[in-house]
Amino acid sequence: MWIGENLLRGPASFDPYPFPLLTLIVSLEAIFLSTFILISQNRDLQLSERRNQLDLQINLLTEQENTKMLTMLKQIADKVGADVTQDPTLAVLEQSTQPAKLVEQIERTIETTEQEAEPTP
Repeated sequence: MWIGENLLRGPASFDPYPFPLLTLIVSLEAIFLSTFILISQNRDLQLSERRNQLDLQINLLTEQENTKMLTMLKQIADKVGADVTQDPTLAVLEQSTQPAKLVEQIERTIETTEQEAEPTP
């Protein structure tokens, strides 16, 4: 409508060709829109980080509970005389989860993956 109105009026138009006022308005709109989008994305990122932290804490608590239950089940099996020594994974699963070691292992894996992904000159 803007362009049509200005072209139909000819020399008496309020924004003659090449429409500098229209360009200014559209540019300002784009600046404000991109600013609002970036603010929204930043807020979403913060919320996502909080959720990830909460998920990690819940998973660590669950891992500790599972380890404790396995330890208790092994004690019950020992008391009733059941032989659980044939299961090699039981000893590994009974070990306490150590978050610091998990973080180190994750960081090493990420570094290795990034190094493999880098092109060699």
